[in-house]
Amino acid sequence: MKSIRAPRLLRLLAAVCAPVIVMLQPVTADAQAQGQRRNTSYDQLKDKANAWTVGIAGGLIEGTPLRLAAEMARVVDDGPNMHLLPIVTRGATENLNSLLYLRGVDLAIINSDALEEYKAQIAEIQRHVAYLLNLFPAELHIFVRPEIRTLEDLAGKKVNFNTQGTAVAYTGPLVFSRLGIAIEKTFIPHPVALQQLRKGEMDAVVFITSKPIDAFLKGRWEPGFKFLPLAYDRRFEDYYLPAALDSNDYPNLIEAGGRVPTIAVPTTLVAYNWPPGTNRYQRVARFTDLLFSRINRLQGPGFDAKWKSINLAATVPGLTRFPAAQEWLDREARKPQASR
Repeated sequence: MKSIRAPRLLRLLAAVCAPVIVMLQPVTADAQAQGQRRNTSYDQLKDKANAWTVGIAGGLIEGTPLRLAAEMARVVDDGPNMHLLPIVTRGATENLNSLLYLRGVDLAIINSDALEEYKAQIAEIQRHVAYLLNLFPAELHIFVRPEIRTLEDLAGKKVNFNTQGTAVAYTGPLVFSRLGIAIEKTFIPHPVALQQLRKGEMDAVVFITSKPIDAFLKGRWEPGFKFLPLAYDRRFEDYYLPAALDSNDYPNLIEAGGRVPTIAVPTTLVAYNWPPGTNRYQRVARFTDLLFSRINRLQGPGFDAKWKSINLAATVPGLTRFPAAQEWLDREARKPQASR
């Protein structure tokens, strides 16, 4: 075998080592610029995706508030110009906590009396939270056994408020506290509590939700089971509204033409009260404009029937309206009737 001559050997070594030498060379200015362009492109896409994204605390996955949040997301979606992100939380009372403390949460669906819990923690809590919409009233239902005739009869008795985290688990005990009636509170799923109520193992079950409730509308109850009346007075003026249950709601439990007075807590779409001109304020303002302008879509087929009863101008006890929402209403009021 002939020996490889020196020039040929050098050319062979150069061919083998060239890729390694290239890898070891400093990055050129062109290569650096190309990498920066790639990074800039990614950063721009990321910034664009986040620029008009608004997070909304919706509540438990099986609850009505989260469903309403998901429906709003469908209607206000405007590609890169608006993206509403519904967020599952541990319940209605957790929504306000998320709005106040979690990054990326600008909106929440709450029961307005949830503010009461934060008065001791945050001075002038109403300055931090503003409402956009009064979504729907959640009526208080106090359903009792035949031997219970008045609210005072429940003193020392077992009263169920569904599971912790639900709206009634907060509002129910608060109402009884304001009434000055000490009860034995339980927090078990309502279907279980209703069975115990039938057997005499529970004295009352309290619901807070929009009427009618299937368990009372469709369920069969022996004579004497009933809703207790609760009169609206100054003890409830800060967060609640007067309401009633009648025979149209529960024909099997309320005699024809009958009416049971009660109270309702507004279920409300609220925003963190960002200062005007800030980026977060601008996001909520754009969301508000899209939601209010497209509310008729939510009131059409394919969406929850509660949207049909919503009045954009309705107020919420204890809260002020988000400035962008008030500005939208003012602009609409100035429009000629024919152009609406």
